Amino acid sequence: MSGPPPQAWLNALLVLVEALQRGLLSLWHALGLTGDSHGQPAWPWARRVAGETLLIDLGLARQLGLTLCALAVAVLAVALALAWRRRGVLLAAGALALVAAPWPSTSLLFVPAAPTSFHASPARFSVDTIALGARVYAQHCASCHGTDGRGEGPLAAGLAVWPPTLAGPLLARRADGELFWHVLAGMRDRRGRPTMPAFRDRLGDHEAWAVIDYMKALSAGSDSAGNWPVPLQLPEMAVRCAGAAPIALSVWRGGQRVRLVAVDGATALPYDDPRFLTVLVTPDGRPPAQVPAFRAGCTAASAQAWQVIAAISGQPLAQLAGTQLLADRAGWLRARGTPGRPWSDADLVCVSGPTTGMPRSPSPAADGLTALLLRMDAEPVRFVKGGFIH
Repeated sequence: MSGPPPQAWLNALLVLVEALQRGLLSLWHALGLTGDSHGQPAWPWARRVAGETLLIDLGLARQLGLTLCALAVAVLAVALALAWRRRGVLLAAGALALVAAPWPSTSLLFVPAAPTSFHASPARFSVDTIALGARVYAQHCASCHGTDGRGEGPLAAGLAVWPPTLAGPLLARRADGELFWHVLAGMRDRRGRPTMPAFRDRLGDHEAWAVIDYMKALSAGSDSAGNWPVPLQLPEMAVRCAGAAPIALSVWRGGQRVRLVAVDGATALPYDDPRFLTVLVTPDGRPPAQVPAFRAGCTAASAQAWQVIAAISGQPLAQLAGTQLLADRAGWLRARGTPGRPWSDADLVCVSGPTTGMPRSPSPAADGLTALLLRMDAEPVRFVKGGFIH
């Protein structure tokens, strides 16, 4: 009988490790043993558990999982020993569990940490924040990392270390807090030589978080293989439906799927579909002058949405009309539709479950869109930042 697939137990282990570290940080901060850094509790230790290493080294992950189980047994044995008279047997069982545990190598398990390693972005992944990040990136980052994020900017060849590409899994395997730290403090190689300048004197915290959000969007738009290396949430934006007051798009998260459709004056408005909320994205953020019956009538109220959807989909602004993005009920962007082509299984850009990385086979569903919706519901996204990727 085979055990559970690696996706299941590894994801659970990474969630547990993340929760234990965050819980320890909260305890230390509550006791006054650590201060704040950039407005949030500072990680007080020089190292942290390497979730990104556990992701690719299943042997190390198994060792850690078994060791945590042994520690739990030992703690339980001590607790029972305090309540029962037969303490010797219980304490011996706890000690045996610790001795038998396959303690992982600390040099492999821990990696250098920053004070902001466990910081969470106070800026929501919104169209306004991403648009701000695009301006910051163009001014300070594109010369080395390239306009497409592939690390081939005009200054890249003259650097001691070639800039990493943002089109790979780099952003998903690094915690947002550490990316934030490196943006402001810069980076150095093992010999202490600078490989990226510090921007703490040129960027504020809000701008640093914004450029990280834009890099996530750019990473998706730079992908050409049809599978995003970084799962993306549906960008937050204000939506106006049928002349009512604008409301946040996140109101529908958790219950309704969402379809974003880029339309201009020459694009036919899509039909409304009860299976998802359809939101029109226009170049100026204004709703169409006339909406025929049975056509979608909700519009993104921000003019920045056109630019952001273009960045995420990897389409030039002039060719964006007709492009569609489909999000699941939890708010994850899952599929990207091409103008003039019906939906198919090949449009999935965020694949989850045991089929991740495997060739896609045609679905027996009646049509491509139905097949996508069924698969999205059957394969919910599982994502741990710095660890297991959808």
